[in-house]
Amino acid sequence: MKVVAVTACPTGIAHTYMAQEAIEKECKKRGYEVQVETQGSMGIENELEQETIDEADVLILAVAIDVEDGERFEEKIDAGKSLSVEPGEIIKYPEKYLDQAEKL
Repeated sequence: MKVVAVTACPTGIAHTYMAQEAIEKECKKRGYEVQVETQGSMGIENELEQETIDEADVLILAVAIDVEDGERFEEKIDAGKSLSVEPGEIIKYPEKYLDQAEKL
């Protein structure tokens, strides 16, 4: 399974990167391909290319703020292939949310 994700929190420091780490660890444990874009205090890092987004099976939005350049993700959202979750939740329960993502 190919997973793309965006993580972002209001201050753009701790939760942004903790959520990234939680998603990456859980995906690697499951043998999934994963790419995570962070939108933190440093701006957009590891920016997802449109082709990468289009090829992904699922999009995880672990965000507590509006996503920059959000139109890139509209197709996945409209197709019901996205999961939105608070960053703090995915940090605590990555297994739960990856299980939900598998069912999309």
